[in-house]
Amino acid sequence: MMRKSRRTPRRPAAALAASLAALALAATACGGSGGDAGGDGGPVTLTYWSWLKGQKEAVELFNRTHKDVQVRFEEIPAGANGGYDKISNAVKAGNAPDVATVEYAMLPAFVTQGVLKDLPSAGASTVKGRYPASVGELVTFGGRTWAMPRDIGTMVYFYRRDLFDKHGLAVPRTWDDYKAAAEKVKKADSKARLGSFLTDDPVLLAGLSWQAGARWFGTQGDSWKVAIDSPESRKVADYWQGLVDKDLVKAQSATDPLTQSMQKDEVLSVISGAWNAGVLKTLVPGQSGKWAVAPLPSWDGKPASAGYGGAGAALTKGTAKADKATAFITWLNNSADGIRAQLSSGTSSALPASPDLVPVAAKTFDTAFYGGQDIYKVAGDALGTMPTGWAWGPAMAATNTELKTGINAFTSGSAKLADALAAAQGKTVAELKGRGLSVTS
Repeated sequence: MMRKSRRTPRRPAAALAASLAALALAATACGGSGGDAGGDGGPVTLTYWSWLKGQKEAVELFNRTHKDVQVRFEEIPAGANGGYDKISNAVKAGNAPDVATVEYAMLPAFVTQGVLKDLPSAGASTVKGRYPASVGELVTFGGRTWAMPRDIGTMVYFYRRDLFDKHGLAVPRTWDDYKAAAEKVKKADSKARLGSFLTDDPVLLAGLSWQAGARWFGTQGDSWKVAIDSPESRKVADYWQGLVDKDLVKAQSATDPLTQSMQKDEVLSVISGAWNAGVLKTLVPGQSGKWAVAPLPSWDGKPASAGYGGAGAALTKGTAKADKATAFITWLNNSADGIRAQLSSGTSSALPASPDLVPVAAKTFDTAFYGGQDIYKVAGDALGTMPTGWAWGPAMAATNTELKTGINAFTSGSAKLADALAAAQGKTVAELKGRGLSVTS
């Protein structure tokens, strides 16, 4: 975290420029971790840290098929569970890996803190040419590209086909349809509900706001623009406020309570990212063949999705092997062999952020749980309907903490859900100003 400045608030471009200057200085002053080509002409050695499934298998394949570069892989805790602290501390200590996994929502913070190094031109060109604009925008800011996208959690609608048939429900195409179906389910079964509002996951609220056209962060002139408490976000909040107030959905945690409700046939559908297809197989294995996937309901019935999770591979500050590291992450996240190796277990439903690789991923996933449905077709189509213009902010930890507090107040009945947006807006603006950044809202 940047220290609070008593000087004139810095502009977003100036803040990024300062980070870039520091990164450039570090790159020329010191080498990255791992050995470069030795005096004996041996291969360049890169180090790679990640917590994602399939990375060890992918690295092993890369090492077998590449002789000039070898990669040492280390599994670390998930980012929010200590992984990000480990990466940040390693950069400060001068012993960081060359490459690390970073989720899209964390990238702006890591860039402004000077943790990462921007990709060379070859990597930037790959991102521009191989990914949809809605994905490229998540890793490109300040005029630089900061990661090679791996997957994107396009939001889709998971539902129990058998229970929909039982209650005579059609898959909702609009949010009005969703509300009508929720009323029908409650009337037919007092214990069951169509879905849930997750009380411990503010990223879901962000994704639904994104789908509705909100743009929580951006720049305006010389300032960061923060628009969490926007009309689009309030529209989403008021909608879910109404569903919860009328007891049409369950307000519950995304962990055990939701799983137990699904196991008891008391939750008929789930709004989530494409990655959840593999998770459901683990949580409710006895319901194999009963689930299906559909596009996310939208406000006007036209296809519209959004991002709910996803990560890329980034270069850390100080690596002296940016070109080799970029070649590795391009192979890792932008080749059929790399994606196939990462998903070789057959249990992950991660959706490649590059549309060209979606068919490759589809062949690795056993669709029996979904009655043979091509779930990657649904998720892949959703990728093309994600609105452009979304950006994460440089203080998402503070933003999400405030949103969680507000959501808890909402579910306890002491506040409105829209109040959480207003509180998060205020907290985020104060946090950015405290870091010496100019902010408008």
